[in-house]
Amino acid sequence: MDQLYLYLFILISYLTGSFPSAVLIGKFFYKKDVREFGSGNAGATNTFRVLGTKAGIPVLIIDVFKGWLSVNYIYLTDLGFNNIDLFFQYQLVFGIAAVLGHLFPIYTGFRGGKGIATLLGLLLAINPYAALFSCIVFVFVLLVSRYVFFASIFSSLAFPIFIYFFSGTTNVSLIIFSIFVPVLTLITHQKNIERLLKGEEVRVKFK
Repeated sequence: MDQLYLYLFILISYLTGSFPSAVLIGKFFYKKDVREFGSGNAGATNTFRVLGTKAGIPVLIIDVFKGWLSVNYIYLTDLGFNNIDLFFQYQLVFGIAAVLGHLFPIYTGFRGGKGIATLLGLLLAINPYAALFSCIVFVFVLLVSRYVFFASIFSSLAFPIFIYFFSGTTNVSLIIFSIFVPVLTLITHQKNIERLLKGEEVRVKFK
């Protein structure tokens, strides 16, 4: 029965992460597919760039919520409640499934976003203090550099630093996962790095 619950909620988490908020809001309210403009990604950053703040804010909130909600699906099961480490590992599995859903959404031909907002939702659910620290780093780097991808990379690096040096955790799974966070961020932002090296990466314009 536990295995059935596990596989079922992994699938539900993936489908939750796959919810194409940027594509739906763009098509229904602006008659635009954000994947055909800007960076071509179906995420919050490209929505801000292509459709503006009024579209970008709800997309950001929904994408963060997808990650947070998926982690908390654990409370709809009886998985790992007698084992703290196992309970946390199940939370991670559900959260990662949501991030993968955002990266490769089944509803829109597996063309998604960078996964940063959904990953943030995951981090908020498993360690809100470390997530808040990462958000502060994100805002600071964004204000200084005006590159969203730069801010994403530095904020993802801040997460394992906080976990290892300041959280006092002895949870091996959390420490290992924290190292995985910046690795995933670097992988998903490879094209941004290439555009930066070519001098083609677009800076944020603050109003």
